[in-house]
Amino acid sequence: MTEEVCVGDAGCTQNFQGGTLAWHPSIGVTVTYYLPGEYQRVINKRCPLSPIDYVPSDMVNVGGHPLRYQAALGFWQLADAATTTGVPVTVISGFRSYATQATLYNSYVAMYGQERADTISARAGFSEHQSGLAVDIGNPGGACGLQDCFAQTAAGQFAANRAHEFGFIVRYPAGMSYWTGYA
Repeated sequence: MTEEVCVGDAGCTQNFQGGTLAWHPSIGVTVTYYLPGEYQRVINKRCPLSPIDYVPSDMVNVGGHPLRYQAALGFWQLADAATTTGVPVTVISGFRSYATQATLYNSYVAMYGQERADTISARAGFSEHQSGLAVDIGNPGGACGLQDCFAQTAAGQFAANRAHEFGFIVRYPAGMSYWTGYA
């Protein structure tokens, strides 16, 4: 949002859309977010939500699935852009409560064992879905929903190429399980 500003030996700062980066010779780099903790959370196998049973307060209904308002706006924009290009997109899954995620994870443990379950599902409190900011998408026909082949569908290709324009990423791309911890 601004050019880098340096003041003698006091260091430099630069404002970005989500916060400020500052550098000082004796401290190094510090990051300050404008909305601390709201949208910059890291949630993964090592970083749980806090509190562990966190429930967002600003959710809205998107096709029968709750999402935080900011994520819903992004999804609606993504869906409109996809539809404009002839690619319909639908929500398969949005917010999941701690209890719902625990039930889902435990069902995978019962079906596949814990080791395999840990590669396909997050434990309760460690799921991005519990933040209300994650959304699983599919195509209205349901072909390949939540499967590897979704990447080859028009909706999957649209998401891979343009999701970032609407505030989303493809979180678990093929071949990256060594990094993400999930298939």
